[in-house]
Amino acid sequence: MGLHNLQPAPGSTRNRKRVGRGQGSGTGKTAGRGNKGQKARSGYSQKRGFEGGQMPLIKRVPKVGFTSRVIKPYVINVERIKAVAALEEITLESIASVHKLGKTVKRVKLIGASAKALASKIKDDAVTTSGR
Repeated sequence: MGLHNLQPAPGSTRNRKRVGRGQGSGTGKTAGRGNKGQKARSGYSQKRGFEGGQMPLIKRVPKVGFTSRVIKPYVINVERIKAVAALEEITLESIASVHKLGKTVKRVKLIGASAKALASKIKDDAVTTSGR
């Protein structure tokens, strides 16, 4: 057995259909495209989701949902959580040591009446105070 005498298994391949080669071939004249119409023309291609002029399903069903790419900060009220106000240096890690933060928290915002006074203790870009 050598590469020069390899052949496909018997019955596994067929000759390609040669269309438009005379009436005797069975696929002459219209070449298997039927009579007239958009699909019989040369250059025809159907758009994705086209339903013959009927309103396509993608346009019929309501569009729902939106996901903002802006990372919303986790808000901590320093009036309620005194442990955060008592910290020497305020960073994301130091807040996590005194107050339980989720794994997804990337930014923290401190609010409350005394939050503005804590601005000098903040040593992390991920922690901000309220602007009032």
